[in-house]
This record gives sequence, C-alpha cells and structure tokens, in this order.
Amino acid sequence: MSRHIQVTFDAHDPRGLSTFWRDALGYVHPAPPGVEVPEGGDVLAAWDVFLARVGVPEDMRNVGSAIEDPDGHGPRIFFQQVPEDKVVKNRVHLDVRAAPGLQGEERMAALEAECERLVALGAARVRRFEPAPPLGAGHIVMTDPEGNEFCLD
Repeated sequence: MSRHIQVTFDAHDPRGLSTFWRDALGYVHPAPPGVEVPEGGDVLAAWDVFLARVGVPEDMRNVGSAIEDPDGHGPRIFFQQVPEDKVVKNRVHLDVRAAPGLQGEERMAALEAECERLVALGAARVRRFEPAPPLGAGHIVMTDPEGNEFCLD
C-alpha cells in the first residue's frame, strides 16, 4: 500500500513562504477547520479570524501554514516556523516541472519564461544548465524567498 506524503519546509515566515509556493505551484491555502470561505474569498483572512476566535495569541499565528493541490494530486506542503537560518545546501529539493515533454530551445524558452514569473514572485535565479543529451535535458536552479534551492525542470 502506498502512502501519502507531506513536504515540510522550515521557515522564518511560514505564511509568506507558503504564499510564494502557492503562487508558484498553483496550490491553495486550505480553509480553517469548519469554516466555509466563499469562492474568491480571502482564506488567509479567514485563518486570522479563526485563530483569534480559538484564542491563539497574535505572536503565535504565523508558526505554521499549509498549501494543497486543488486537484488533489500533489502532496500537501507545510511550512513550520524555526528560529535558525538556513546555512547549507538543501539535501532534498523540489523540481518544478515547468516544461514536461519539451526539448531543446523550446524547453529552455519555457523554463526561462517560468523563471521570470517566479523571480517576480520573489525567487532568485542561481544557474542555468544547458541541455546535454542524452541524459541532460537542461534545467534552471533557483532559490525561493528564504534561500531554499529548487529546480525548474
């Protein structure tokens, strides 16, 4: 039997980092338990109201945040607040599949377009790897707003 997984990021600002990855991946923030958020409603504002209502002190309202694939295919991603800075390269990273099935110039153009979009959201470009057939199709290494490495593949 297979298992569902959740990917967890350590973060200084869980809400901010979850918002970046929400927009990067086309995920959504789930609504608070028992709360119906109307379509187009502000889920994060609903969380603020919910957390206040259940007595969570204001300084504890950004200790965690989650995003989910609205189609239910990808893993849930959780962001937990930690005090320490990131100091070394990730041992595990995400590959954002931005050009599946594309090759050569067309692939790299699609990756560059996605890179531009993600930079506008707060990511940073690190390095481009050119296609090197037969094993390397080409990719771009980036970092999210808190310095976590990921690849556009």
